[in-house]
Amino acid sequence: MEGALLAAMALRRLGFPPLLVDLEAVRDSDHVLAVYRMNGRWGALAKSDYAGLRSREPVYSSLRELVLSYFEHYYNPAGEKTLRAYSRPVNLVRFDQSVAWTTTFEDVWAIPEHLAVIPHRPILTKPMERSLARMDRKLYEAGRVGGVCAPLLDLSRVKNPC
Repeated sequence: MEGALLAAMALRRLGFPPLLVDLEAVRDSDHVLAVYRMNGRWGALAKSDYAGLRSREPVYSSLRELVLSYFEHYYNPAGEKTLRAYSRPVNLVRFDQSVAWTTTFEDVWAIPEHLAVIPHRPILTKPMERSLARMDRKLYEAGRVGGVCAPLLDLSRVKNPC
């Protein structure tokens, strides 16, 4: 959340609206993106211990397409693909007066609380969720390069895991 706020502030200084999108997960933490549009295409600024959950170039024709680019890289330590939904972009201008989010030294809990309660659009149907495969071992390990130590995915009981 803190990184997304900093990125939204930087985007604002560059002349973009300060927009955040919440990525909602199951059995995992949500992830927040600072999104922007350039030449009609969506991009994102993001920071994560998971290499695949970082920024995206502004090449996506829709917000949904941008969000789906995170799907294969959004997984928990058990190797489950966990991304399930996303919010509409929230313009942080709405918090300028009430929270003064760019200048305050106080907590700005109103922003993540708002992101948690607004509607989210699902990206998968229930049949899709039931048929998801576990993470490929190489993609799992590549995504954790440079991250905080996490338990390695145990694929020893899975037939032909890679």
